Amino acid sequence: MIEASTHLKVLIDHEAREECIGPDGSVTHVKRVIAMISGRWKLPILFRLFAEPSIRTLQLRRDIPGISQKVLTQHLRELEDDHLIIRTDYGEQPPHVEYSLSERGRRLMPVLMAARFFSQDHPS
Repeated sequence: MIEASTHLKVLIDHEAREECIGPDGSVTHVKRVIAMISGRWKLPILFRLFAEPSIRTLQLRRDIPGISQKVLTQHLRELEDDHLIIRTDYGEQPPHVEYSLSERGRRLMPVLMAARFFSQDHPS
């Protein structure tokens, strides 16, 4: 059965509705991505890593004013758990750890840049 969506006035069938709002639909996947990048400092971290291929923790902290070491470490771990960044530990003393975008993180950047362009085209 086909019915009209009251929001967009577009004909949609029930199968298409499941693709949007079903348990494995578009809404679920977009919410997952938003959860991955939610957090005050995650976007600055991702854009900084996009600008430079590999960077140490101390440099990230210098480049993102206002972030504490604790929160930086927490966000880096969460981004690593979501496979958006890669942590490379060189096993040296003093510790030498660098971060870079993973392949998944690099694939996310065009989406974030599209959001940037969307924002620029739709001023508040």
